[in-house]
Amino acid sequence: MPAVVIPIGSKHRACWSLLEVARPGRHPVPFGILLADEENGESGALTLRLRDADCFDDLEEDEADYLAHLTEDLRRKGIEMGGTRLLDALEDSLSHFLRIGDRTAFAYSGDAQAAADRLFDEYVDGAVRPFVTHLPLYGLRAAATKFGEGMESEHEGWRRAPRNLRLTEGMFVAHVAGRSMEPLIPDGSLCVFRAPVTGSRQGRLVLIEKFGETDFAARYTVKRYARHAGRDESAEREAPIRLEPLNREFEAFELEGDQFRVIAEFVQVLPS
Repeated sequence: MPAVVIPIGSKHRACWSLLEVARPGRHPVPFGILLADEENGESGALTLRLRDADCFDDLEEDEADYLAHLTEDLRRKGIEMGGTRLLDALEDSLSHFLRIGDRTAFAYSGDAQAAADRLFDEYVDGAVRPFVTHLPLYGLRAAATKFGEGMESEHEGWRRAPRNLRLTEGMFVAHVAGRSMEPLIPDGSLCVFRAPVTGSRQGRLVLIEKFGETDFAARYTVKRYARHAGRDESAEREAPIRLEPLNREFEAFELEGDQFRVIAEFVQVLPS
């Protein structure tokens, strides 16, 4: 049985189980993670992360169909029964093609899906598939070098992307410091960005670099891009651009076009 995992400073008590696909004459293959929140007893929420059914290329038709619908089926039953109760039912019923392992006590902080994803990476499938399952992590200066100047820059590693996000090679993740874009972007959030920014920038949330700014924390910032009302796109290039925070405690400011550059567009915050 996997070792008990209890991170320091955790807030949520849960348990998790490993699902495996077991075919005759073959070693069982890890298939997914079921995470059951224990704070509300048997009615605690279920969070899961399973492989895609097409990871197997030699299944029987009925087996492939079963796995293809398994995620939605488990989610529905988790809502109806509660996470712990569903684990009880699976432990009583699964034994052949699909098996469930022993429960492991687990404590986590932050988002339940992010916790399930970490378990998935460790016990099921931690392979990095660039721009398929994972995005590169950059520091803001390195991101500005690569996506602002078009020069090679080292990334700091890879982070798993949400499954429902369509990935492209211009996407990356970076930490955003400061409270000016709260509540959408909390201080210290790990965010997904997309470069280059094509089409009109009006109203978009963009990562910018302010030229001549020696304070690193102020040089790179996310703001809403707003051109002046009544000006066309060609005039916009010559006029100051208004850059707006979302947090009303902070003030908007204007910059000339040669005082900053847009590096990328904000896509979403990654759960922690």
